[in-house]
Amino acid sequence: MRLNVKLVEGEYDGKLAYPISCVTRGADLIEDGVVVLCPPDCTQLRVFGMGIYAAISSVCGAAIHRGVVGPSGGTVMVQKQPGRHSYLSSYSNGIQSQALSHWSSSFSLTKTVSKPQELTSQTSTTALPRAAKPAKKAVKQLKKPSVKKALTGENKDCQVDIAIVMDGSHNVGRRRFNLQKSFVSKLSAMLRVGATGPHVGVVQTSDNPRTEFYLMNYTQPKDLQFAIKDVPYVGGNTNTGKAIFHTIESIFAPENGGRRGYPRIILVLIDGWPSDDLEPSSVFARESGINVFLVSVAKPMPEEQDLIRDRDYDKKAVCKDNGFFNYSIPSWFTSTKHVKPLSQRLCSVDRMLCSKNCFNSVNVAFLVDGSSSVGESNFQLVLNFLSAIASSFDVSEVGSRFGAVQFTYDQRLEFGLSDHLSKDAVHSALMRIPYMSGGTATGQAISYTSENLFRRAAPGRNFLILVTDGQSYDDVRGPAGTAQNNGITIYTVGVAWAPMDDLKSMASDPKDSHTFFTRDFSGLEEFAQPIVKGICQDFNRAN
Repeated sequence: MRLNVKLVEGEYDGKLAYPISCVTRGADLIEDGVVVLCPPDCTQLRVFGMGIYAAISSVCGAAIHRGVVGPSGGTVMVQKQPGRHSYLSSYSNGIQSQALSHWSSSFSLTKTVSKPQELTSQTSTTALPRAAKPAKKAVKQLKKPSVKKALTGENKDCQVDIAIVMDGSHNVGRRRFNLQKSFVSKLSAMLRVGATGPHVGVVQTSDNPRTEFYLMNYTQPKDLQFAIKDVPYVGGNTNTGKAIFHTIESIFAPENGGRRGYPRIILVLIDGWPSDDLEPSSVFARESGINVFLVSVAKPMPEEQDLIRDRDYDKKAVCKDNGFFNYSIPSWFTSTKHVKPLSQRLCSVDRMLCSKNCFNSVNVAFLVDGSSSVGESNFQLVLNFLSAIASSFDVSEVGSRFGAVQFTYDQRLEFGLSDHLSKDAVHSALMRIPYMSGGTATGQAISYTSENLFRRAAPGRNFLILVTDGQSYDDVRGPAGTAQNNGITIYTVGVAWAPMDDLKSMASDPKDSHTFFTRDFSGLEEFAQPIVKGICQDFNRAN
């Protein structure tokens, strides 16, 4: 049901604003780009998402959560967005938003600077007018943002943490340093930082590295631009290796804004060549799951090669010497045209090889036997065991994901891979699974899980952990073989009367390391860490 509101005379930059109530949802607004006026005290409301909100969210509640209006109310521009999967939950400005697996439409909010106006408590039963001339004019004007404004919205498709190591050495000099700042500023504008988009921190290379600001300091594009502009020139040696060590140890720390599950990138800018050795710090970066990009500006001339400590520093420094992580710019004076292609590389999340590890890059399905022979109390022990496995992984929208299916003769999808995007949410979802009770058709359950949870083949990324306590009434070899051919690695865990021959026939190769058995359900807990270790070994072998 659409909420109807009455137009009240009031202006936002010469445009009319609509008063709404606290419970008005994004779906209740007909027009796109409309400016609304929120009343005071809209705090106890349902909000889904962060940055981009599901259309069933309260507009005013989302505005407070986003920080574009305060508890006393105010004006905000509401812009319609397409539906999406995985709205994240977060606590901000006194509002706890909720997670949502998907919704058909969304909205975003833009802060306005409005002239004072009086809010009326009167409402009517007339929907927002589509044909009223003032309203049409207002919407039309709001739909024509400048290119500069278009680059200020967060880029939710670029979910990465980026530390930029600027060259502040005497090789650069003050003039080229200012050109470098201009390049970094334009690059940051193109990246479009935001709450769920990219975050940027900056370190300056000198004799000793200097942190200019952390990832958490500036998550609004304008604030970031001002911060880059204020970076002072230091001078000194080009101790880039030292700066990389410093960046790894400080910039990505959780207390400084490093986010779990987000690919981590160090973008190293070098004018000329480094004064120290880059290899040790770069190895440390790779082992820490950090993608090092090296941007060389004004590369050494042939006659300068003898001055370089290691002529292959550019190949050794990067995450992988495959051409993707190295980028060359002939001069700072022509650097502007390289902003877009470099930003596209930094946002290519699927190609961040070093940050992809077994803890943040796997899809795991739990296939749980809910047959009558298990029993209620033992079923809870199984759920505790599965929760212990999940607790070892970095669960998030861009990290690892978990789903669960319970089976007897029938199958029931308990939750999908996109339904719960935090470790706590997965744990809570597992603990809420009700025990089914019934027969045992394991083969059908494997087929059901393969078809309904794993939609893309990803060898070394997709894992199925099957827990059963007895003999299946149907064929298990065929469905298990099909699942493995589709890129799913299967671990089988048998309890009590589960036949070892069936367990091994369903498990991936090598059978011995993918098959587990215990006589009693209380022994399951011992298998949690060996299975986690096995998943990591499988992941590393395949990737």
